[in-house]
Amino acid sequence: MEKILKVENIEKYYGNKSSLTKAIDNISFNIEKGEFVAIMGASGSGKTTLLNCISTIDKVTSGNIYVNDINITKLKGNKLNEFRRESLGFVFQDFNLLDTLTAYENIALALSIQNKKYKEIDKKVKEVAKKLGIETILNKYPYQLSGGQKQRVASARAIITNPSLVLADEPTGALDSKSSKMLLESFNYLNDNLKTTILMVTHDAFASSYADRVIFIKDGKIFNEIYKGDSTRKEFFNSIIDVVTLLGGDVSDAL
Repeated sequence: MEKILKVENIEKYYGNKSSLTKAIDNISFNIEKGEFVAIMGASGSGKTTLLNCISTIDKVTSGNIYVNDINITKLKGNKLNEFRRESLGFVFQDFNLLDTLTAYENIALALSIQNKKYKEIDKKVKEVAKKLGIETILNKYPYQLSGGQKQRVASARAIITNPSLVLADEPTGALDSKSSKMLLESFNYLNDNLKTTILMVTHDAFASSYADRVIFIKDGKIFNEIYKGDSTRKEFFNSIIDVVTLLGGDVSDAL
């Protein structure tokens, strides 16, 4: 299988010599093309720092991260901007939509930045909107949309450029249960039908149960890793809860 993401022995320190915090402690793992992987861990476990390093928002202290065999820890300037623009898609907890643009314009923005022609942009926006069930809201502004609709617009924006990897940071955190389920089913659709590779950071066992694999982080290290395999989503959810319990977390926090 083709490896999209390769994380090799990365470490991340914050602070100075008198007060040094090790946020990531020698983490290594791979994600293959078409995988949907969730990362779970309690607050302060290092999962968000890990995502920030993979997304190039933050720099590793040591180790290497490869996306499509490109060592992204070495990228700078225009090459780094080009990598972010063309290889990564982002879905954030707070949507990060531009209030002055319609849903259509928010989705089209990434292609506009790439100087794509209008006909190509229009075709791609309408195609992805249909796949995510948001064709009827394209002319609405973010303030006119529900949380679930906003997040599906954000998901459409994330995949419109056909990125190698979509990074989702607590994507269900601001959604009610119905909207969360709709978004996660959209992720499954993108993963199953478009072979979109997704890495999702979440504290939510329900959200993680939609993934193919869950990596658990504790104190900056990989604590455990489980695969869904042939399990039903309910069976996988129960397996996730078992590991959350071993992590020492409050199960109610993971639901």
